[in-house]
Amino acid sequence: MTLTIYLVGVGVFVGLILLLSAAILVATRYLANYGTCKVIINDSEEPLEVEGGDTLLATLYGQKIFIPSACGGQGTCGECRVRVLDGGGQILPTELQHIAKPEARAGVRLACQVKVRQDIRIEIPEEYLSVQEFEAEVISAKKLTYDMAEVRFRLIEPDRIDFRAGQYIQIKVPDPDSPDGFVFRAYSISSKPSEHDQVEIVVRQIPGGKGSTYVHHLKVGDKVHLTGPYGKFRLNEDEDCHLLLVGGGAGMAPMKCLITHCLETTPNRPIELYFGARGPKDLFYVEEFEKLSKEHPNFKVLWALSDIQEGEKWDGPTGFIHIHVGKHYNPPEKRQVFLCGPPPMINAVMGVLEEKGLREDEIFYDKF
Repeated sequence: MTLTIYLVGVGVFVGLILLLSAAILVATRYLANYGTCKVIINDSEEPLEVEGGDTLLATLYGQKIFIPSACGGQGTCGECRVRVLDGGGQILPTELQHIAKPEARAGVRLACQVKVRQDIRIEIPEEYLSVQEFEAEVISAKKLTYDMAEVRFRLIEPDRIDFRAGQYIQIKVPDPDSPDGFVFRAYSISSKPSEHDQVEIVVRQIPGGKGSTYVHHLKVGDKVHLTGPYGKFRLNEDEDCHLLLVGGGAGMAPMKCLITHCLETTPNRPIELYFGARGPKDLFYVEEFEKLSKEHPNFKVLWALSDIQEGEKWDGPTGFIHIHVGKHYNPPEKRQVFLCGPPPMINAVMGVLEEKGLREDEIFYDKF
């Protein structure tokens, strides 16, 4: 009898949950119907006409306008910044974690947090309007270390991408937990821009990470969808401009892109690469870069390990990479710096560079 009562109770509870869910869906469908709304972009005379109710990020995506969003629209990365001039409602607390008060007063918002519920007028960088969606095929996939993979894609449709060294793409990752059935994850391009029909990425496996798990399980022949290019990295193409690159972990991807591009286009440019890792097992591309440094005496490489375990062999520099930047980097008059790695590394290197007199406009960085 007790078991019967328990099962009846569970059945009633489940039934109530299902009824409540159905009621919410009906209310969302019929009571929260915002009808057709206009999205005016950069004061265009031809506004987009869309169904209201979705986020601005998803609405623009549906119109093939791709705003960067490394977190897949969860409001945690702060990348999907646009200016909302009219019709966006009040700024939300989730946005204020990424948007300073002066920016908020100027209308800066996160596209993933703004709902399209009425006609809305926005400003976005013109370069976002040229971002494309690509179908691509995996042509190589290999392990670089125990937790790092290199994957190369051949573009199918369109079959060409034009990007600047240091930019990134976003890969469409299946996700049954997402309302859309997918999320986007951002990865720096490690191949050089002259390879217009291909893109390569280097991805660290994050335990439980949806994007990295998906990428690490890709096989040759698999089809993927990606969008791009994105990113504010803008290389000074002047051969006399000294290039300093500082990276750690998966931050190697844009470093490789920048190095191979510069050695191809401005082979006499002075380049210094400082790369930090925990132990020998975390290093990769060492032989390739050492070979390049012998072929190009103007290209200098320094590897440093910060957490060598007992029994591991290493006779090179040790300690955190910013210490070696402080010891060895002597800024020339004409210089440019690119950083990519964990936030603590970026912050430490920024402190060193500030002490050496570098300006913010001479430094580009990606934190991950």
